[in-house]
Amino acid sequence: MDFDLSAEQQLLRDGLTHFLANRYGLAASRTAVKTGAGWQPETWKAFAEELGILGATLPESVGGMGGGPVETMVIAEALGHALVVEPYVNTVVVAGGLLARIGSDVANAVAEQIAAGDAIVALAAAEDSSDDLTSVLTTARRDGDQWVLDGSKALVVDAPLATHLIATARIDDEIGLFVFPYDDAADGVTAHAIRTVDDRQAADIVFEGLRVPSDALLATGDEAASALERAVDDGAAAICAEAVGAMRKVLDDTVEYSNQRQQFGVPLSSFQVLSHRMVDMLMEVEQASAASLLATIRLDAAPEARARAVSAAKVTVGRAARFVGQNAVQLHGGMGMTEELAIGHYFKRLAAMQYEYGSTDRHLARYVELTTPPR
Repeated sequence: MDFDLSAEQQLLRDGLTHFLANRYGLAASRTAVKTGAGWQPETWKAFAEELGILGATLPESVGGMGGGPVETMVIAEALGHALVVEPYVNTVVVAGGLLARIGSDVANAVAEQIAAGDAIVALAAAEDSSDDLTSVLTTARRDGDQWVLDGSKALVVDAPLATHLIATARIDDEIGLFVFPYDDAADGVTAHAIRTVDDRQAADIVFEGLRVPSDALLATGDEAASALERAVDDGAAAICAEAVGAMRKVLDDTVEYSNQRQQFGVPLSSFQVLSHRMVDMLMEVEQASAASLLATIRLDAAPEARARAVSAAKVTVGRAARFVGQNAVQLHGGMGMTEELAIGHYFKRLAAMQYEYGSTDRHLARYVELTTPPR
């Protein structure tokens, strides 16, 4: 696929890459996730105030720059290459994009906070281990000028960092989308913190009589389901781009290591079978990159065409992430999974990416369903 970035997109990529290379150290980020707050708030503010990437893809009406899916891809790939732990995809791409499309006063107000770097928003939709986010048992009922939420949400990524939640709840027989400020110590909320395999923060959350304002309701019925489906596809496409960036870094590090490491007096890269293995890794990365790009440029297509492209990309990238990650560790030998080498951290992140916004198997099933002619 022949595709060139515009001059503005190239500047965006170059500026972000330069910032991350000079001011985002892997050691500091690993320390933050393991012993600190779980992220680096000062970096998040720099993303907003110095680089402007938190608002780059949001509409101008909420303080953004009006960019689109390609800008999201450029940003996500650069963040993946640097193994950035700050919640760009979840907060900006998924939550910010959903809020901007809804466009209510409350939605716009939260989106403005995202663009300014003042809000972290987590999506609380999953209620079990499945990928079906429309299977909602959490309920919402009106009580005067408030909504009362009861139910539970599973593995809400970034919840311990979040200032707001976007949550799904059933209103009678319809699904509803709510946005509200989040405090894990508030009345009606019980949160059980979890650290994921890739050192990110998450939580299982239980709502018991949680009261939220009446204007917290964003959408109901088909509008809510459609908005949620588009947001999840946006997130899946961005995760694909982030994975491509991570895989490029893993491949580069593996090639460099094989050129430096010697066995029997010669570099590892001189062994034909290992050279072939690295060529296979390169082919997987390039296929994943092409699939990610196709998904990106189809995000604004009709829902079915968008879903096909996103699921195809998620399957392709998931397969590549598994192959590249495993082979990189093997080619590094026992050192591949140590804390001292970056490769182990990238391997764990690539493993987690295979399940974010729909597992590889779930997207394969959806693609088959969408492409199989009716009998």
